[in-house]
Amino acid sequence: MIQRVQTLYLFLAAGISAGLIFVFHLWLNNEGVKVFAIDNYTYLGLFLGSALLSLISIFSFKNRKFQFVLGRLNIILNFILLGIFVYQSQNLSGETNVSEKGIGILLPIFSIVCLVLANKAIKKDEDLVKSVDRLR
Repeated sequence: MIQRVQTLYLFLAAGISAGLIFVFHLWLNNEGVKVFAIDNYTYLGLFLGSALLSLISIFSFKNRKFQFVLGRLNIILNFILLGIFVYQSQNLSGETNVSEKGIGILLPIFSIVCLVLANKAIKKDEDLVKSVDRLR
């Protein structure tokens, strides 16, 4: 059952969380140096934790309820990461010439969208199985 549509969404979320953090910077500091997620172990751990949850969810396709719970936990983890980024961006210098936010701050949002679509597909599969069981 790895060929299901939610596997694609979960793999995309894992790719965003584990791969794109090395490509896009989070922000520029006061010296103009790009800050990546790998520069801070907290951000790196949260991103890689999200990717790991997505991969575990992909390979737990036989237990749809557990897969759905892992998806929700992953969404919560990405909201925590997004909250940390919003807090950190508010603490950056307010001068527009000095600090600049990067697209890396938006990566948890893209991951959340993929995870919500995956959970929607998992729920649809679970409802289909329940409806077939009712007919027996």
